[in-house]
Amino acid sequence: MTLSMTHLQPIVALIAGVLILIMPRLLNFIVAIYLILVGIIGLGIIK
Repeated sequence: MTLSMTHLQPIVALIAGVLILIMPRLLNFIVAIYLILVGIIGLGIIK
Protein backbone atom coordinates (compact mmCIF):
# COMPACT_ATOMS: atom_id res chain seq x y z
CA MET A 1 0.00 0.00 0.00
CA THR A 2 1.38 3.37 -0.95
CA LEU A 3 0.55 6.52 0.98
CA SER A 4 -0.08 9.69 -0.95
CA MET A 5 -1.32 13.11 0.14
CA THR A 6 -4.85 11.89 -0.57
CA HIS A 7 -4.48 9.21 2.09
CA LEU A 8 -2.38 11.25 4.49
CA GLN A 9 -4.74 14.19 5.06
CA PRO A 10 -7.64 12.16 6.55
CA ILE A 11 -5.22 10.28 8.81
CA VAL A 12 -3.70 13.55 10.06
CA ALA A 13 -7.20 14.98 10.58
CA LEU A 14 -8.26 11.99 12.68
CA ILE A 15 -5.14 12.12 14.83
CA ALA A 16 -5.50 15.87 15.30
CA GLY A 17 -9.17 15.50 16.24
CA VAL A 18 -8.41 12.90 18.88
CA LEU A 19 -5.56 14.99 20.32
CA ILE A 20 -7.79 18.06 20.48
CA LEU A 21 -10.47 16.08 22.33
CA ILE A 22 -7.90 14.83 24.83
CA MET A 23 -5.97 18.08 25.24
CA PRO A 24 -7.89 21.15 23.99
CA ARG A 25 -4.88 23.44 24.55
CA LEU A 26 -3.14 21.67 21.66
CA LEU A 27 -5.63 23.19 19.21
CA ASN A 28 -3.49 26.26 18.46
CA PHE A 29 -0.35 24.21 17.82
CA ILE A 30 -2.10 21.59 15.70
CA VAL A 31 -3.80 24.21 13.52
CA ALA A 32 -0.58 26.19 13.14
CA ILE A 33 1.47 23.14 12.15
CA TYR A 34 -1.22 21.98 9.73
CA LEU A 35 -1.44 25.37 8.04
CA ILE A 36 2.34 25.62 7.71
CA LEU A 37 2.56 22.14 6.17
CA VAL A 38 -0.29 22.81 3.75
CA GLY A 39 1.36 26.08 2.72
CA ILE A 40 4.73 24.43 2.15
CA ILE A 41 3.18 21.61 0.16
CA GLY A 42 1.05 24.07 -1.81
CA LEU A 43 4.12 26.06 -2.80
CA GLY A 44 5.77 22.90 -4.05
CA ILE A 45 8.69 22.99 -1.63
CA ILE A 46 7.83 19.46 -0.46
CA LYS A 47 6.43 16.97 -2.93
